Amino acid sequence: MPESHAPEAVRVIVQGRVGRITLTRPQAINALTHAMIRTIFASLLQWQDDPEIECVLLDGEGPRGFCAGGDIKAVSISTLIDGGDSARALWRDEYRMNAVLADYGKPVVSLLNGITYGGGVGLGCHAGPRVVTADSRLAMPETIIGLVPDVGGTWLLARAPGELGTHLALTGLPVGPADAILCGLADVHTPAGALPDLAHATSLKVVQDILGTWATAPEPGHLATDQEWIDRCYTGDDVAAIIERLEDDPAPAAQEAANVLLTRSPTSLQITLAAIRRCASLPGLRAALVQDYRMMSHSLDRDDVREGIRAQVVDKDRKPRWNPARVKDVDPAVVARAFTEAPGGDLTF
Repeated sequence: MPESHAPEAVRVIVQGRVGRITLTRPQAINALTHAMIRTIFASLLQWQDDPEIECVLLDGEGPRGFCAGGDIKAVSISTLIDGGDSARALWRDEYRMNAVLADYGKPVVSLLNGITYGGGVGLGCHAGPRVVTADSRLAMPETIIGLVPDVGGTWLLARAPGELGTHLALTGLPVGPADAILCGLADVHTPAGALPDLAHATSLKVVQDILGTWATAPEPGHLATDQEWIDRCYTGDDVAAIIERLEDDPAPAAQEAANVLLTRSPTSLQITLAAIRRCASLPGLRAALVQDYRMMSHSLDRDDVREGIRAQVVDKDRKPRWNPARVKDVDPAVVARAFTEAPGGDLTF
């Protein structure tokens, strides 16, 4: 029988030689709270040097998805009651967990069915094998709410082919299984029917045998076809110029992307593009996570974050009133400040 303990919203068990961590908050598509992050992190550290554990398996309860990201309402409340201190504490633990996953000395099998957004990408996409199915949808949608892609998301997207990662970081649009594999966010596609067997695997060999038996080619995505106009339009360091090129491009999908960007936070777009470009010269994921921590910490002082959360999460009118309303009106000093030392000090490991 598996050994287990069951803290709120996370179930941790040992199945033979597999350590399994299951997110159990399906009513919120398994969105991560600070308590969940602490539990996951502690389990990962416990198993890292345990010779009885061959691999770790991550999955989520419910039909809607693996993990919808972080608990945005908690961030909003933190800005009101403690000046963002609890939000920063959550991010510190989350980013340290992301770093441990990326350097984990054992396979970490992530079952990324359904929605895997934001913090779900940070949890499920820094180690592997990362398993997707036909219904998988992966995204870093932070610019929708006035934030910026974090949890190492800019690091991952900066390494996607051409400008595909720039397109996904700025628009926040989700991708399916084929495009997730193309962009380096996933490794293998299986039919959904393989997931129950994978979830109950008792050894690394069982996992490998299941993947070897069930792995299939996903239905083609659209990014490989769209990459021509994406690479053409998303070059450079100027969001306004990117939008103009998208608007003028003959590809209908390019014009649709321009319309999407016009709905996103102009300030978030400018900071996100700068972050993607800076990742090219960073030495590794940990440096990118320090950059993420700086950007997110400074974002708590911006009205756009409160307005984005209001429009998307609280009132749900989906009509944010961004200030400034145009990319060309964003103060370069605000963008530069996002990359300076975080209030209270930078993230350390």
